[in-house]
Amino acid sequence: MRHRMVLMMACVALAGVARPGDARIKMVALPERGPTTIRLDNPAGTLIEEERVLTLQKGLNKVDFSWNGVSIDMDSIRLAILSHPEQVNLLNVSYPPNENALVWEISSADAWEEKVRISYILYNLDRLITYKAIANKEETSLNLQSHVILRNFSGEDFDSARVMLDYGEAFDRGLQHEETKQLLFFAAPAVPVEKVWTFDAAVLPWDPEKVDGNVGIPVSYKVKNEAAGGLGDFALWGGKVRVYQDDGHGGTIVLGEDAAELVPVGEDMEIQIGDSRDIVVTQRKMRDARINQRRNVHDQVVLYDTDEIITAKIENFKDQPAVLTLVQHIPDQWDMEACNLEYEREDASTLKFKVTLPAHGKETLDMHYHRRNLR
Repeated sequence: MRHRMVLMMACVALAGVARPGDARIKMVALPERGPTTIRLDNPAGTLIEEERVLTLQKGLNKVDFSWNGVSIDMDSIRLAILSHPEQVNLLNVSYPPNENALVWEISSADAWEEKVRISYILYNLDRLITYKAIANKEETSLNLQSHVILRNFSGEDFDSARVMLDYGEAFDRGLQHEETKQLLFFAAPAVPVEKVWTFDAAVLPWDPEKVDGNVGIPVSYKVKNEAAGGLGDFALWGGKVRVYQDDGHGGTIVLGEDAAELVPVGEDMEIQIGDSRDIVVTQRKMRDARINQRRNVHDQVVLYDTDEIITAKIENFKDQPAVLTLVQHIPDQWDMEACNLEYEREDASTLKFKVTLPAHGKETLDMHYHRRNLR
């Protein structure tokens, strides 16, 4: 085992006075690393907590902690006394110049085998989360698996450690320098999924027939992070998601790949799997007129309202029903004169319509609104 971090000890009598030459006297004995915890709940740095047993003599003990080629944040190193916190005291810490090292001076009321905990932030030891989702042939459920990938390029070896994320079960693994390990983190074999098409009027062309090439509408799988679907115990970290589908013949086909964001409990994970040309939206502005114009003393228009009508025709060419999320945007202050479909306001200017389309069916949105007090 290659130890790049070294913990050495020296001791002098409590009543004696340490000479300058005694400052770096080192014992041959090396306290072995005991139980170790690797905490990966902060992407900026990994917290390491390790226990060691120091053979302390009565009096003043010097503990030399050095690291060579290990990516440690020097300011983060801490020492906690565990066995005899009332009789053993950390007096001070010094940093030898031009060295990756520090020296603790510890006063002990008696000679003891003292358990201590050393903690520090270690860089270049991190994790990635990946997901693999296999949809059934009907696209009603997913077999969802998540893997954690541990990568250690910190310069330090860990023969055995308890690895902890900010959610889920901790697990024991060894991880050597320059080693990468992929571990199954959780598996949910039958997660309900909703297939959703999304047309955003601010992104996609309103009249696909006037666009060169094919215009596809983004398609995604929507999964709710809740207990009813075999999830919901913790937030789902962001990571790469690869999506497959059962082909009905014992194999799978690739549907797509997406990068998921962090999904809190109760929220939706939306996985984009590609674009579809089975649903076509043709949208036009049928009216855009100024009304209620207000003029200043020079007969110049300074404020006005608008009278606007938008019509969107939605066609489903699929053999199965589909649910389209239709996103519309109305800037500025506005009010709705009439609308034939129900909507939710995502924010002050964004409206979302959930349009259910039967197989080979059609639907039309007619939206009549006014924008107010425009200059």
